[in-house]
Amino acid sequence: MKTDTAGLDVTRDDVIAAADTLQQDGAAVTIEAVRAALGGGTASTIHAHLAAWRAAKGAPEALPEAVLPPTLLAELSRWAQGYAETAGAGLREALAQAESDAAALVQSGEQLQGERDALSAEVAEAGAARVQAQLVADERSEEIDRLNAELRNARQVAADALVGKAKDQLAIDGKDAQLAELRQQIERYVGSTAADSDARLAAQMELVGIKTERDNLAQEVQDLRTQLDASRSERSNLRAELEVLRNRK
Repeated sequence: MKTDTAGLDVTRDDVIAAADTLQQDGAAVTIEAVRAALGGGTASTIHAHLAAWRAAKGAPEALPEAVLPPTLLAELSRWAQGYAETAGAGLREALAQAESDAAALVQSGEQLQGERDALSAEVAEAGAARVQAQLVADERSEEIDRLNAELRNARQVAADALVGKAKDQLAIDGKDAQLAELRQQIERYVGSTAADSDARLAAQMELVGIKTERDNLAQEVQDLRTQLDASRSERSNLRAELEVLRNRK
């Protein structure tokens, strides 16, 4: 009765149905056997439902009253030993099953520990990438500020030079040739100013892209931290269940 439960937890009915099938087939009803039959499910959830299933089956029947036939007194020792072995078989099986469940829970806890360590490494890597992106963004911002200051200074120097030259040339005479030369200089200045403006706009667009990437990295770090907290909580629950099993022994 294998069902596709990969990535999803199993229900109480799923576990009970799988346990009944295993028991009917004469197979051992263990956490791993039920998980294999269902095709997935966490060890803690399967263990909880499996414990309820075993409890529903009822406690072992009371031991039969030991009545020794008078004619078998000579065989008392051999009969008593066989009786003890028969009466203790159920308890030994239950103890072995509890040990098997505990081992499965320990294995699941170790797996969760490995996943937590992997998440911790991913969080650290994302944090380092975020710091690096912030450094790059700060450097780009400083570069843009410096370029803006240089552009303002260049514009002022060029404007002062053009005005001074225009005054000098106009003071000499008002010839058309001088006016034409002045127009060409102004056109060159306008073209240079436009190129500088395009460069500054490109730098600003690049800074916007860096800030967006930094925000995305921050969100990824937050998601990884949430996953790490969930992993720690589940591991704590598994430890508590394992301690309960050990106390029952």
